[in-house]
Amino acid sequence: MARKGSSIRLSSSRISSLLLSMFATFASFYVAGRLWQESQTRVHLIKELDRVTGQGKSAISVDDTLKIIACREQKKTLAGLEMELSAARQEGFVSKSPKLTDGTETKKRPLVVIGIMTSLGNKKKRDAVRQAWMGTGASLKKLESEKGVIARFVIGRSANKGDSMDKSIDTENSQTDDFIILDNVVEAPEEASKKVKLFFSYAADRWDAQFYAKAIDNIYVNIDALGSTLAAHLENPRAYIGCMKSGEVFSEPNHKWYEPEWWKFGDKKAYFRHAYGEMYVITHALARFVSINRDILHSYAHDDVSTGSWFVGLDVKHVDEGKFCCSAWSSEAICAGV
Repeated sequence: MARKGSSIRLSSSRISSLLLSMFATFASFYVAGRLWQESQTRVHLIKELDRVTGQGKSAISVDDTLKIIACREQKKTLAGLEMELSAARQEGFVSKSPKLTDGTETKKRPLVVIGIMTSLGNKKKRDAVRQAWMGTGASLKKLESEKGVIARFVIGRSANKGDSMDKSIDTENSQTDDFIILDNVVEAPEEASKKVKLFFSYAADRWDAQFYAKAIDNIYVNIDALGSTLAAHLENPRAYIGCMKSGEVFSEPNHKWYEPEWWKFGDKKAYFRHAYGEMYVITHALARFVSINRDILHSYAHDDVSTGSWFVGLDVKHVDEGKFCCSAWSSEAICAGV
């Protein structure tokens, strides 16, 4: 019995030794494999760095190499995010901006920026607008602070830059401080579309307003009616609001409303739906879209047609609002001729 017990213990001891040896062998293989893999990775990284830098020998450590590669990966990720952001901007999507604070009081976001298209010789019309509804000095500031309405005359430069007409505008602006002067626009009928486009671009870049409006200098604007109408569209991020029409395209060169690119509008020669040019409004997202794409947006002979064309291929809500038809005045109308 003693011999049998001794034999069992010896057998058990041999099995344990065998298992231990096997475990040690497998562990050795595993460690050796990992070390080989790490060395191969390091060799690959060094070769890759040599290939990129053009050096025969690595001038920096492997740890630094790993940091460089990590930075490159982050750069690729950042580039991808920038492309996505650019695509979102192309679609006119922007984040909603909170109220601005200057450390002492909260400033409300402006409701609308009104760009009043004017010409070099129209000082009497501008004075009439200031007296009728826009105001000057303290009353203009009050319109901004209490109503959230920013109104500015929009004008280009004389074909002879720096002449007496340009100097006259500069003098007037120094007295009233109510102009947006577009140095890259020549005051001429053929640049009307460019003028409107650059106004929207400038205004969207300078003021974070809910809406942006184009108007002309011979209409009266009912500020209260404008505010209540726009308030109904605050939840629509891409609204194009105005007195909508779809008029005839004239191909005769001597006609007042001649369209040089008439052939683009098909056999029926009819314009697409667009807002009548005396006054219309677009939302912040659409103004940002115009600003971002200003260099590639096409312009037609008439600015209201051009504006309508910029939104044809977008998911835009066209709002046909009769209050923007300025031909007749009523208590509910937003604008009327003066």
